[in-house]
Amino acid sequence: MNNRLLSLCLLLCSLWAVATTSHAESTWDLDQLMQSLATAKNGHASFIEKKSIAILDKPVESSGELFYTAPDRLEKRTLKPKAESMVLDKDKLILEQRGKKHVLSLQSYPEIAAFIDSIRGTLAGDRKALERTYKLNMSGTQQDWDLSLLPLEDKMKKVVTSINISGDDNMLKTIEIKQADGDSSVMIITPIPAP
Repeated sequence: MNNRLLSLCLLLCSLWAVATTSHAESTWDLDQLMQSLATAKNGHASFIEKKSIAILDKPVESSGELFYTAPDRLEKRTLKPKAESMVLDKDKLILEQRGKKHVLSLQSYPEIAAFIDSIRGTLAGDRKALERTYKLNMSGTQQDWDLSLLPLEDKMKKVVTSINISGDDNMLKTIEIKQADGDSSVMIITPIPAP
């Protein structure tokens, strides 16, 4: 009798777990995703990026590290094949390549600003900022979501066709960018735990 009761309890617990998971997965929406992303105040990750460029026979691969501090500082340090860095601090973009430093004001480059805001807005969970420039579509579950960003303005459509970001809860896993000229890139992101 005790074994039957134990089996029944295990069955009920299993059904409850499945029902709870299914409910949580079915109710995961864009607002919940943005709220979850907004909880991450900083992050450190490694990346591998493959860029497919029409004039090249094979994709160009690079790798390095990403640093994020909410709400508007993002740093990409490329370590291979050659060292370079890109720091986005508020509305300033600082590029360092081959020992030379370039500082750009994003206000002077609205298309670049819109592109960068897609990443920064996603990291910050800023739905309003994203919706100023993109039509958003989300699918998946809390543990495996996909967010599609489609440019709204014709000017931006001439640069980017789509940006697809996937993740797990408040962590980004991949960023795929398809450009209007046919070039594309895929960045695979792996979080680095804090020491």
